[in-house]
Amino acid sequence: MTHNVLVVDDEPKLCDLLASALSQNGITVFTAGNGLHALKVLECEDIDLVISDWRMPGMDGPQLLAEIKSRFPQLPVIVMTAYSTVKNAVQSMRNGAFDYIAKPFDIDELDITVSKALQFRDILKDNQRMRAELDEHQQIDSLVGDSPSFRRVLQAIDSVRESNATILLTGESGTGKEMVARAIHKHGNRADKPFVAVNCAAIPEGLLESEMFGHRKGAFTGAVADRIGRFQQADKGTLFLDEIGEMPLALQAKILRALQERVIEPVGDPRERKVDVRVIAATNKNLLDAVAKKEFREDLYYRLNVFPIPLPALRERVEDITPLARHFANTLGAAAGKRFSGFSAEALQAMANYSWPGNIRELQNCVERATIVASGSVIEEDDLPAYLFASRPADGGVLIENNGVPADLEAALAEVEKAYILAALQQSNGVQAAAAQLIGISERSFWYRLKKLGIHVDKIVR
Repeated sequence: MTHNVLVVDDEPKLCDLLASALSQNGITVFTAGNGLHALKVLECEDIDLVISDWRMPGMDGPQLLAEIKSRFPQLPVIVMTAYSTVKNAVQSMRNGAFDYIAKPFDIDELDITVSKALQFRDILKDNQRMRAELDEHQQIDSLVGDSPSFRRVLQAIDSVRESNATILLTGESGTGKEMVARAIHKHGNRADKPFVAVNCAAIPEGLLESEMFGHRKGAFTGAVADRIGRFQQADKGTLFLDEIGEMPLALQAKILRALQERVIEPVGDPRERKVDVRVIAATNKNLLDAVAKKEFREDLYYRLNVFPIPLPALRERVEDITPLARHFANTLGAAAGKRFSGFSAEALQAMANYSWPGNIRELQNCVERATIVASGSVIEEDDLPAYLFASRPADGGVLIENNGVPADLEAALAEVEKAYILAALQQSNGVQAAAAQLIGISERSFWYRLKKLGIHVDKIVR
């Protein structure tokens, strides 16, 4: 990929030296003798990186950096200074510089710094292109956000979407695994072929083999006609196996064979069928733990884990809560015939303070509820569901004292535990088995906690 770099320095000889050094790496170099000239170049040329002197007459380096961050916020800037004090370096980084180099500089050090900056620029460009291509319906659940952890997901999607490699999406429930799978399919080389989704946890074990591979008429009681399975339905396209960790061991061997040999055998039919599918699997379980417990086949795990993409929990991308909430408010409000200008500062803070055990799915439900009850164009704190504030003490005080150390550790932990359980019950509409699955514990453990914490399900506010 060809890159354009702008060098800004009031010493023509230094500009020429940098142009000569960078050109050897295939970089096209533009030069400017001062900050104002540099801004004119930026308005006319597609620049990938600016290397600017710190001390210049007129508009100096700090002023130019401020202008670039204001007009071209995603353009990386490397600052050069002969006055290489820690103060200048730290100040430039605080003001948004990508990095700095000290004059006189070493050419190898310059090459390394420039290479890192251009790689960063390429990632940002790829992310912008990915977002422009993803349609609005696919963005609603998972593909909105600009946090570092989410940018890594977008970069992984872009890397693998044209590949036929098997992909394993991991992450907690509600993190948008199916939406990511659909985005990979839609923007890959199988986009015009079927996308078939199977929830392995939702199909009874006795029917799962028939569901996957199909069956012949009369193969078992109730098989009144031939039926093709999901593998054949997805032929030439993508098969999404959600909750793969819930698949029975007996069926895992047959799934492994289908992945390895690209053949399937319908129930009651000894004839093999060739299939060409790209498989994307997803799980909220730790499959390596399941392998260690003999609950999941090790060979199938490694066959699935060709290209793993871990999806971050919403609490790990807090900076994305606001853009996600606004996106949901705009989309859901429009569907209900309402128009919202945004959220109050108090509402945004309340959402940022909450831990979101149900992740993006829970946030979407929360915003949908808020759009229904909100009476004005701004969604207020009072429009949010009460469970967001369940971990607050009843008297409005705080749970921690003594420089952040809990005054009563057991009580503080109980409050956190109670908040998670209330949120899971809210998310699952009071269905205890589903709530237990949301927070990753057994139903027995969930019932024990309900009793211990004095939570009565029939009193949960919905």
